[in-house]
Amino acid sequence: MLNKIALRFISAKATLRDNNNEVQLRMIWLPDLIEPVENFKLFFKGEKNKILDVRNVHLLNYRNFGSSDHHHSFDMDDISNDIIRYMDQNQITMATIGGHGFGAKVATATASNNLNRFTGVMCLDGGPVDQRYHEPYLELKNYVMELSKLKLEKHTAQEVQKSIDKVVTEPNWNFIFKQNLNTTKGYPQWDFNMEALVSNMKKVRPDVATWSERYGLWPGRAFVLLPAYSRWVHLPTNTLPFYDVFPRLQGTFPSNDFNIFGSDQTTNNHWPHDSENQDELFHLSNKMWRWLRYKDGCHVLLSDKTEAGWFYIQDRGTDASTGTGQGEITPEHVHYNWKYTHVYEKSQKRRGTEAAAHGQFLPKGQFSDESKW
Repeated sequence: MLNKIALRFISAKATLRDNNNEVQLRMIWLPDLIEPVENFKLFFKGEKNKILDVRNVHLLNYRNFGSSDHHHSFDMDDISNDIIRYMDQNQITMATIGGHGFGAKVATATASNNLNRFTGVMCLDGGPVDQRYHEPYLELKNYVMELSKLKLEKHTAQEVQKSIDKVVTEPNWNFIFKQNLNTTKGYPQWDFNMEALVSNMKKVRPDVATWSERYGLWPGRAFVLLPAYSRWVHLPTNTLPFYDVFPRLQGTFPSNDFNIFGSDQTTNNHWPHDSENQDELFHLSNKMWRWLRYKDGCHVLLSDKTEAGWFYIQDRGTDASTGTGQGEITPEHVHYNWKYTHVYEKSQKRRGTEAAAHGQFLPKGQFSDESKW
């Protein structure tokens, strides 16, 4: 079970208002390792943030973190399957998926393994990169290993917090570990699966740090934004894995789809969404909003959505066995919730025409009579 906070409207129960007629397109957003997804609420609800004008945002804690179920497995296939089950349970056919840090890696792998369920992928200072030997990952690994030695049942909350202050010297991680300290029960407990995380980090190829070729690639629209001096994604070399996994980004750096953000003066380098600089927050959210508004879900043969309806989308190949000479039609648009919508059937009934329902196909080599189009 995944813990969610569905944004557009936030209630005490954090439920999604599906009856909103203005915006029903969805985006699933995933946080970094250990980072509570609640930390993104202020960013998406920012006064000048326009993302909620174009997307309902579902903030998810993936397995082993937050109030989501804890399992020993960190296998990416298992994490991805959890997200797909969440979508099915909430009748979400297609969505944008994105994340921060490790969340961006999960988003990329999930989309790559479920091409028909996502319209685009967004990566914020993370993605398909092997970070086993990166300094910031090794620092985080050291924090986890040292704190795992604490016998929480033998300490008070104040004693554990002092231990965090002693071990975790980086201010942002220090705050995040303290956020994950649950003091509402008989003794302090971690809100994440510390035992499973330690076990995974000890592996030669930890799932939380590596990228595997078996995850596949994402041939659709992608948005990647990296801090100008990112310690997690080294710009001179680590842009190459993005080209391997996101073919549409090849040769596009720098662009609106793949670029850097901020400068060496930027605070919270790895956490740009937590910046106290309101101008930086506005520029970050505006870049994301612009991509969602004009690029996400757009046919890959078009430059952006402004070209929809103005350019011919060619057939995909030809099939000599049909005897028609035409290939497979590639539509410019597919309804975002095609698994659970009745708009096709309603259109068919209203117009009295054929081939209006999804999953309805004519016999091979035949076309419907033009009077029924």
